[in-house]
Amino acid sequence: MKKVSMKMPVKKPDAADAWVQAPTADVPEARAKVIPMTNSEPMKRLTLDVTEGLHRRIKAECALKGTKMADILRDILEREFPAA
Repeated sequence: MKKVSMKMPVKKPDAADAWVQAPTADVPEARAKVIPMTNSEPMKRLTLDVTEGLHRRIKAECALKGTKMADILRDILEREFPAA
């Protein structure tokens, strides 16, 4: 019988999280464009299917700006559908 060793999943380095969350030094306006969610309203999950190309473009732009995709998309939705 063949034995297969089960290894624990490798934890990603903390530096990767810091890099993803930190704005880039060469794009100082990146933080100003994103409105953080500061209200205490409960969050709901929204699933949206987009083309591979659109996903790639959004992800690349967010990486260049040092922002999260979810933050940018929430900002766009808030502008399109303002509270009454």
